[in-house]
Amino acid sequence: MRVISSGRLFAAAALLTTSPACLAAQIDYRNLDDDRPTRVEDAYPAERYAFEFLIAYSYARDRTGAVIQASVPELEYGIIRNAQVGLKAPLAGVRASGATTTWGLSGLRAFALYNFNTEGLRLPAVALRIDAAFPVGSLGGDETQVSLKGIVTRSWGPTRLHLNGAVRLGRDAPGPAVEGIDRWWYGAALDRTLFRHSLLVVAEVYALKAVEGAPVEVNTSLGLRWQWRPTAVLDLGISRGLRQDLGPEYAFTVGISHAFAIAGLMPRGP
Repeated sequence: MRVISSGRLFAAAALLTTSPACLAAQIDYRNLDDDRPTRVEDAYPAERYAFEFLIAYSYARDRTGAVIQASVPELEYGIIRNAQVGLKAPLAGVRASGATTTWGLSGLRAFALYNFNTEGLRLPAVALRIDAAFPVGSLGGDETQVSLKGIVTRSWGPTRLHLNGAVRLGRDAPGPAVEGIDRWWYGAALDRTLFRHSLLVVAEVYALKAVEGAPVEVNTSLGLRWQWRPTAVLDLGISRGLRQDLGPEYAFTVGISHAFAIAGLMPRGP
């Protein structure tokens, strides 16, 4: 999530006025993270020294009746200008058709994103992201998985286009039940700001191959992001597979994020 760049974050939230500081805080609804609420994300990291805590719940059912649920807490930090690091610790529940649900930690996922170019008149925003999924927990898989992702964002007023493409490095191995890393995937998303700059609607389509030799899934999603408070955003997404017998029959996700700063980590003034 990309968050507020001002050191006066908490003062802005408390005032809840139309001052410039408060208006600057009310931009987080427009920042797309991976899976929040769509798989495609934008090319912008968290602002330097800014934190964001996110938590989401997701539910997916395939056409055999199998169900995967997940609760995914996530912490992001703008470690330097134009770069962020983050960590996810997903808890998953897996249920085959007619069976009971098995719950467990679905690995630990660490990531870093660097924005090489802020969007200008000619060039789009461009970023590179690296992810590592570690085999921690009963549903965490067998081996560490690493991926590289390229991200491009281009804006036309209230409308933006995002392109993502990622590839997993190394050999195939059983991965986490959720927040795993596919062999490759690519997708595109289009979003638009609505209703006085507090609501974002986004639509995407993406294709993926889980492992070599597997069929290619093609899925689509719709999502909303709402700036509930100056430092809090709610999101909601729904997804469906477009190819027969592949991808989810239906899936949805709902989440909340909170932006904050820690005074001791913020740069001091003169």
